[in-house]
Amino acid sequence: MIIQRKAQERGHANHGWLDSWHSFSFAGYYDPAHVNFGALRVINDDRIAAGMGFGTHPHRDMEIITYMLAGELAHKDSMGNGSVIKTGSVQQMSAGTGVQHSEYNPSDTAEAHLLQIWIIPNVEGVQPSYAETQFTAADKRGHLRLIVSEDGREGSIRIHQDARIHAGLFSGEEAQQWAIPAGRRVYVHLAKGKLQVNGLALSAGDALMLTDESSVILNNGQDADVLVFELD
Repeated sequence: MIIQRKAQERGHANHGWLDSWHSFSFAGYYDPAHVNFGALRVINDDRIAAGMGFGTHPHRDMEIITYMLAGELAHKDSMGNGSVIKTGSVQQMSAGTGVQHSEYNPSDTAEAHLLQIWIIPNVEGVQPSYAETQFTAADKRGHLRLIVSEDGREGSIRIHQDARIHAGLFSGEEAQQWAIPAGRRVYVHLAKGKLQVNGLALSAGDALMLTDESSVILNNGQDADVLVFELD
């Protein structure tokens, strides 16, 4: 079974400095039909104005992943980490027993565009941790590259959940048929561009939810940047 959800069906909040689209219920947006998809709890498509950002705030017992689409994001946290992540970077924070952090756009002129992803962990009360990795365009060009997993295989970032995130860039004749492991469900989120997935045309912000399917077929991309989530 495949369920398609169009970008404009998501929740939307524009705070001036932050323009955010919510794939799942978040903050003032609540949709009982879209609270989570398995362990996938949040995909926020955020655009942060130059020089603006999120002040210090707490989290606990959540796997928080940032996927940078454009621009830069400065991060500081109560574990002592401080860095600026750039386009193509993937940042992960296991909030565990509790952590505080801030994130802001350090540019004076350019907008920061990112996906903030939350995954519900399969264990609570872990020691908070932080990681970041840069994946180049070549790493993702024309195929799905594993970027997040439970065991850190293939250089991916490790999280506390039996979930995997793959990222790919597709244009022109680039295509892939990716087998879905038995018993797993898949969530496809198109972050940028256009792409055909299992015969359905997707534009930026569109998503597919796949259950009891055998494969994901990606083709006919136009500057497509896509994330494929594999979940229980």
